Amino acid sequence: MNRLPRIIFVTGTDTDIGKTITTAALAAALRARGRAVAVYKPAQAGTYDGQGDINVVRRLAGLSDVHEGIRLPDAMAPVAAAARAGTQLPPAQAHVTAIQLLAATRDHTLVEGAGGLLVALDHDGHTLADIAQDSGSSAAAVIVCRAGLGTLNHTELTIEALARREIAIRGLIIGSWPRHPTDIDTSNRDYLSRHAVPLIGVIPEGAGKLSPAEFATSADGWLGASW
Repeated sequence: MNRLPRIIFVTGTDTDIGKTITTAALAAALRARGRAVAVYKPAQAGTYDGQGDINVVRRLAGLSDVHEGIRLPDAMAPVAAAARAGTQLPPAQAHVTAIQLLAATRDHTLVEGAGGLLVALDHDGHTLADIAQDSGSSAAAVIVCRAGLGTLNHTELTIEALARREIAIRGLIIGSWPRHPTDIDTSNRDYLSRHAVPLIGVIPEGAGKLSPAEFATSADGWLGASW
């Protein structure tokens, strides 16, 4: 746990793959070990019953230190959602500054992306990868990936994109492991478990429906000993 970077970017191979639940699990596990943790979401596009991703993290991890750069009503890519809402997105540097301010007084700051790694988060086309690059050497990424068909290519592409930018990768996490895995799921997990980038966690399907107490006591067990 002491080896974890101060700033952890939780990115994904796609949208709706478990980044928020993974972020909550990381936050809960860190809090259980006495760490001061903040969570930052640069752009929230779309909500469910008025609840954004930081609201989910707050509830599941019991964490009040959660922050958003901007919240947009439509579940679209942030640039498109901002255009539909008639508003301007914060520039990427504003997110970098906010993250660094949080990281200065917390043990760990978790930054959850929107969609995949290279989704534009401002009107100049800057992405989570750009924000991670500008956040300094104390930052690293965790990649949340699917269990099912297509995950190997998407995972390798995300790894390559991070590596080309010289962004450290802390590990891979399967964001939703099915209750009844198929042979494809099992084969993919075996592949990822043998990858040079370590598989550091597997979050069970339905974890987000647990009570906060159940979630908090289970979170550390979903993460491998090496994380």
